[in-house]
Amino acid sequence: MNKYETIFIINPNIEDAGVKELIQKFSNLINNDGKVESVEELGKKKLAYEIKKNSEGIYVLINFEAAPTLIKELERVYRITDEVIKFIVVRKDEE
Repeated sequence: MNKYETIFIINPNIEDAGVKELIQKFSNLINNDGKVESVEELGKKKLAYEIKKNSEGIYVLINFEAAPTLIKELERVYRITDEVIKFIVVRKDEE
């Protein structure tokens, strides 16, 4: 099991309940094959450049532990989730 962190940007037009549902959906996906260590909702921030005609986005950071096979599935789910406008998953070095 490796340590990872993922940050994803949600469409700013989504309501709070929708944001919570998305966070729960991704947390559950990670927990099926790994372990979520922390979830930080960073709030609405201005984007450096427009993405899908949005100049703002709701940022969410998740730190987790998982097998490398989970990352491919997590990225696939990010891609097919319309509300997610950008994402990245990064492996953290052992400290």
